[in-house]
Amino acid sequence: MPLFTSIKYGFKNVCIFLLKKPVLWIANRFTSFPKQQKVNESLSELYRSIITEPGKKGLLIDFKPDQHPVVIFSDHHKGARNGSDDFAPAEKNYLAALDYYNRKNFYYINLGDSEELWENTILQVLKHNKETFESEKLFVDRNAFAKIVGNHDLYWGNDPFASVSLKLMFGQAIKIYSGIVLRAELPNGYIDFFCTHGHQGDAQSDGNKISKWFVSTIWGPLQSFLEINTNSPSTNDDSKTLHNQFMYEWSAKQNDLVLITGHTHQPVFKSLTHLERLYLDMEHAIRTNDQPAIEKLNKEIPKRKQEYDYVNSSFHTMKPGYFNTGCCCFDGGTITGLEIAEGHIRLVRWKTENGISARKVAEEMVLTDLISALNPPGENKKSVPV
Repeated sequence: MPLFTSIKYGFKNVCIFLLKKPVLWIANRFTSFPKQQKVNESLSELYRSIITEPGKKGLLIDFKPDQHPVVIFSDHHKGARNGSDDFAPAEKNYLAALDYYNRKNFYYINLGDSEELWENTILQVLKHNKETFESEKLFVDRNAFAKIVGNHDLYWGNDPFASVSLKLMFGQAIKIYSGIVLRAELPNGYIDFFCTHGHQGDAQSDGNKISKWFVSTIWGPLQSFLEINTNSPSTNDDSKTLHNQFMYEWSAKQNDLVLITGHTHQPVFKSLTHLERLYLDMEHAIRTNDQPAIEKLNKEIPKRKQEYDYVNSSFHTMKPGYFNTGCCCFDGGTITGLEIAEGHIRLVRWKTENGISARKVAEEMVLTDLISALNPPGENKKSVPV
């Protein structure tokens, strides 16, 4: 090992030995899981701001889903092509997906944590992801791109040099938002698709400008350098459970509104995780005595339980108002996202099959049915405070 490398790793090990315990103490002392009330307040304020002051914190876009298709991806965590770059194996499938959606004139919402800026500098990410940024630029050039800030790329919302980096990425300094509301016109009414990264209410990354600057510039990179698990929802099952619960509870109180987030790296469709959907499928298979389906599900459910073993006690009756994109950095290079197109909302998966990137619809629902399910007959309407 070269002398410089030995010195570098020796210095890092000394820092970990000296600093890891006090930094962990600070993290445990001053940060915690979000509280439901804080999440409610943060989401409600952002939604109110977008629909009453469009353009300040987010965009309000009126669209017709059968004419203006939209795709939403989040949590790429583009890195520097080193051992900790989770996006590298997924790049091929992501590029294939962008080519598909650009050719079909989709509007692309990038829902945050697109760049991993806790572990890397923006210059490192720019250097090693040129092809990806060129593909995203095609949407920018069509004025069909919205970029939302996440907790691992807070840089976009608080660094004075962010506009310079954006020009290097896309040839122009596009505006970065905290959220976007897609107001979909449908024959039986409308739905507001409220899209945001999902870290609202997080004490570490949803504070004022000074606290967000501190987290993105000092605190996040420091925890990464010291190899501390930050207990973010993407890496901690308890956090995933709480995140999904909090997001669902807020969405269930709204009327004619669907909440779409990322952040956990776990796809959610109609407020249900994949495991919860499998349990519903099993109950249906048992009622109909569908033996082939029962055998298939008996093989699939244990696999999913190894990944995530929490089931909401109310999963039979949950209101279908919460969706999660999943992520673009699954093991093996698979990516997931959401499409709103052709009168449907779809959870899609892009994965490599026989060396070729292939799109598969994992779940879908007709939007007019979604409106009916959100507002069943006889239910008192509850609106977001504006």
